Amino acid sequence: MTADNPLGPLDDDHYPAYAMGRAAEMLGTTPAFLRAVGEARLITPLRSEGGHRRYSRYQLKVAARARELVDQGTPVEAACRIVVLEDQLDEARRVNEDLHRAANESRPGTGA
Repeated sequence: MTADNPLGPLDDDHYPAYAMGRAAEMLGTTPAFLRAVGEARLITPLRSEGGHRRYSRYQLKVAARARELVDQGTPVEAACRIVVLEDQLDEARRVNEDLHRAANESRPGTGA
């Protein structure tokens, strides 16, 4: 783990990542958009040995959702906040479902 990369060292064999130009191409956007979502702190690019920005598949998925919102007219900063809130809501729903499932399984007569 490093300050620039909380996920650990960049290792393409175990954690594929794409250079900024390729990542932007995959998203159908520009490097400027990736820099903007980075400045909005939606994603923090990984860094290669040479210090070049690299983006994981997960980061591209997150950036793609922000790109959809921006294409609909949402400012980048707001789009990034929306994506974070959507992710938090999805996680809360997963936790809630897990808790309900565990509660149902622990009730007598519900078979577990």
